[in-house]
Amino acid sequence: MTEMVFGTVRVGAGEPVIPRWWRTIDKWTLFGVLLLFGIGLLLALAASVPLAEKNGLPPFYYVTRQVFFGGVALAVMLLLSMVSPDQVRRLGVIGFLAAFIALVLLPFIGTDFGKGAVRWISFGFASIQPSEFLKPGFVVLTGWLMAAAQDVGGPPGRLYSFLLTLVIVVMLALQPDFGQACLILFAWGVIYFVAGAPFMLLTVIASLAVAGGVAAYNASEHFARRIDGFLSADIDPRTQIGYATNAIQEGGFFGVGVGEGTVKWQLPDAHTDFIIAVAAEEYGLVLVLGIIALYCAITVRSLFRLMKERDPFTRLAGTGLACAFGVQAMINMGVAVRLLPAKGMTLPFVSYGGSSVIASGIALGMLLALTRSRPQGEMADIFLKRRR
Repeated sequence: MTEMVFGTVRVGAGEPVIPRWWRTIDKWTLFGVLLLFGIGLLLALAASVPLAEKNGLPPFYYVTRQVFFGGVALAVMLLLSMVSPDQVRRLGVIGFLAAFIALVLLPFIGTDFGKGAVRWISFGFASIQPSEFLKPGFVVLTGWLMAAAQDVGGPPGRLYSFLLTLVIVVMLALQPDFGQACLILFAWGVIYFVAGAPFMLLTVIASLAVAGGVAAYNASEHFARRIDGFLSADIDPRTQIGYATNAIQEGGFFGVGVGEGTVKWQLPDAHTDFIIAVAAEEYGLVLVLGIIALYCAITVRSLFRLMKERDPFTRLAGTGLACAFGVQAMINMGVAVRLLPAKGMTLPFVSYGGSSVIASGIALGMLLALTRSRPQGEMADIFLKRRR
């Protein structure tokens, strides 16, 4: 029906899949993701060798694992980028259900690896973090529910998605994993905003989120300790934030030199949560600005392409994926420079971690699939036809 009303662009029926994919994919975003992964490997060579030495492992143990996980992530990303929006929706819902079941089972079969938060399911040879895989599926499911709510006689998708969001946020807060809980709530808010949420309602929801933060501060010693450390005027130089802040200051504009940094020997999470501190110390502000530019370019370019979409699901789900990707990077780097409280969140495609990099590959694969050029015309065509 859409094609009958608005017209369509002819596509050769016999065109092979790969050439059609290459012609319609957002090549700049794809190139930006590959650059981020390359930078991640470069920083892994610097940050993970000291950790391997501390654990009595071969020097490039973590680098090798990052190459493997990254290869899987890129393969998954490329495969997902070839599917249609309908297939993205189906795969997203299935992936969400699997990750949600794993999240429910965490209190019974999960482990904290000595970090005080039960977030992982260990298989001995490897482990997974369900919340990482939950995010892309949740965004796709939320986009589908809110798009369906716009149909005449459609389900109350906004209410369903809100209730589902509350359940997930509570489950994540109980781990505790307030960083992922905030990211889930943010993604839902962005999708709801794009779907046409009343400003007053968003204000009420934001107020409830603040109230929930106050309650978490009073109920969780772990959460309160991080907030108190963030609000303190003084930085303890022996904490992770202290080491990271000092490393960023020492790096200056061009860095202290490749392999000359010291923060990677001091921070236990230098290869994950504080990888940007290693980049700032050894390569300086130049590389950090380049990393920030890549995240901004991927996010903003994807949003501009989604503005042309007429399909509500594609527009809503794509916006949620793009914003969640950009905000996760902003949170990670904001923590390192003490603009935000410590949250234990990785830098997509740059930080070490199997769950993180593969989940990022899934999310970006779905985003690339949703931002591909399709035979639908553009949003502006609708207004031009109405004027005529």
